[in-house]
Amino acid sequence: MTRILRLLIIGILLLSCNKQFLENTDKTKLTDATQWSTEGNADLFLNDIYNTLPNYWNQPENLDNFTDDNDAGFYYTSYNWKQGIISPASNDYTVWGGITGSGDLTNWPAIFISIRKCNTFLANVKANASNFSPAWFNKRIDEARFLRAFFYSELWMHIGGLPIITAPADRRTMDSAGLYTPRNTFAETVTFITTQLDSVVKGGYLAVKYNHGDADAGRATLGAALALKGWVELYAASPAFNAGQPAAGADPQQVAGYNNYDAKRWATAAATFKQFIDQYGSNKSYELFPNTAAIWYEANEYNSEVVWDRQVVANTMGSSFEQYGGPVWINGSYYTWGNYCPTQELVDQFFMANGKPITDPASGYNPQQPYVGREKRFYDWIVYDGAPYKMDWMDKADTIYTRIDKVHPSKNQIDFGTDDVGNTAYYFKKRLNPLVRPGGGAVSGANFIYYRYAEVLLGYAEAQNESAGPDASVYNAINQVRKRSGLPDLAPGLSKSEMQAAIYQERRVELCFEKKRFYDIIRLKTANTVMNADKHAMKITNTSPVDNAGVWKYEIVPLNHPHVFTQKMYLNPVPQDVIDRNPKIVQNPGY
Repeated sequence: MTRILRLLIIGILLLSCNKQFLENTDKTKLTDATQWSTEGNADLFLNDIYNTLPNYWNQPENLDNFTDDNDAGFYYTSYNWKQGIISPASNDYTVWGGITGSGDLTNWPAIFISIRKCNTFLANVKANASNFSPAWFNKRIDEARFLRAFFYSELWMHIGGLPIITAPADRRTMDSAGLYTPRNTFAETVTFITTQLDSVVKGGYLAVKYNHGDADAGRATLGAALALKGWVELYAASPAFNAGQPAAGADPQQVAGYNNYDAKRWATAAATFKQFIDQYGSNKSYELFPNTAAIWYEANEYNSEVVWDRQVVANTMGSSFEQYGGPVWINGSYYTWGNYCPTQELVDQFFMANGKPITDPASGYNPQQPYVGREKRFYDWIVYDGAPYKMDWMDKADTIYTRIDKVHPSKNQIDFGTDDVGNTAYYFKKRLNPLVRPGGGAVSGANFIYYRYAEVLLGYAEAQNESAGPDASVYNAINQVRKRSGLPDLAPGLSKSEMQAAIYQERRVELCFEKKRFYDIIRLKTANTVMNADKHAMKITNTSPVDNAGVWKYEIVPLNHPHVFTQKMYLNPVPQDVIDRNPKIVQNPGY
């Protein structure tokens, strides 16, 4: 267990008992004077901020449900969102049929509580600097600045321009007008986030990376700051925002985008990713982890690919992710809710083992044997009809059948109904903890990874290709990801548009079910196309259903589930109760 988790758990225990241990100060009765009197006391406050980092493991719905990659249950917020039902009137941020939009546990009130905590920490540590060593002071200040930038980035991706607040509001000294902060523009918000992160990187007070077993693993790092900076710049440079009119619609307040196009924004993102690769990557501190099946395993926490994650401790601060995804029935017993069901659209993106897409006539793809000869990641991450299935917690292996079989029916057989069995004929096993028996509660200790090195490489490839075309460095970055999965290098001589398509497909496969697809269809301004089309499943039947004497027929069929995406949905609405409380806050276009 790392130091940050030990301190956090100790802090929780201290708040629930009156034992004073070895110190004279009772930490259950910390005052403003004692909270900032020692490094240990101040750490308790900062560790509580770390504890507010979003734990995306512990909800039965995640951001992939809001995309064309996953077919989720009808009772979730994503089901409403996919029908175009979204409103600023609600303040229900739960996953159970809300209408607040694609929040994925990210909402205005929660984020600004965390931002306020960061500001409080920064102000009080600076005011009491004489109580702290210079090394502790510099490191903790930059950790808090990173955390504040991260919280801002999470909400900015959904809302656009945000009120930039860098000091705790003091209602005792400020008049009512001073308490109301308007939204800054999209550009100003991007500048604030990236300059804060750039300052952290240039300061050099944080570690570049923490490894498994390091006492401070889980704290902010220089790698995390630089990777987040590159991602924010890439997101901002993308077509939905880097345009004369933002994707969300006319924007006189300039909160939904830049309201102009500047090609240099791509170059800025490329330069940041290149800085990461040159200084921290290329087998220095970060490199691709060799096993795509095991990147997320608990035993492999802080492996060479992990850039920024959220710590999880089994049972104490655990994850219940395994309860919600994967095959519903395993060895004849019910285990999961079956929420994460890849669509045929996603499955078709996986390459053949020879590196060619299935649409290439030379790929060797056979639509009546669609699961033969596919690439390694397909077998590592996707559970398909006839797939062998064995996790470490299982007593014996199982074979998962999703076909409609009247002779030997399977409990995982698709029925296109409303039970937990998926409707697409696929499940996934990516990121599942193989040690954890599903359904046991928050028993997994596998950390949630926000950013990893593969994303840095693909971010560089995209930004550099947009800025300078498919030069050798673009090929090198994307080919590293392909080689790790056993795929050959891309063919030389690709045009800029051909390389762009290759990068987008590689991103979709490599980063699937990591809450990245949503941000890609938003920033690339393709959501209005892909989300206004029906999604598909694989229906597998025998041509002689009474005795299975015929051949198994593979038929791609529509799911007939809602699919509505309107222009305003490129951004979430600002909650109406926020606007009611602060008359200076303007609403996003279309709401």
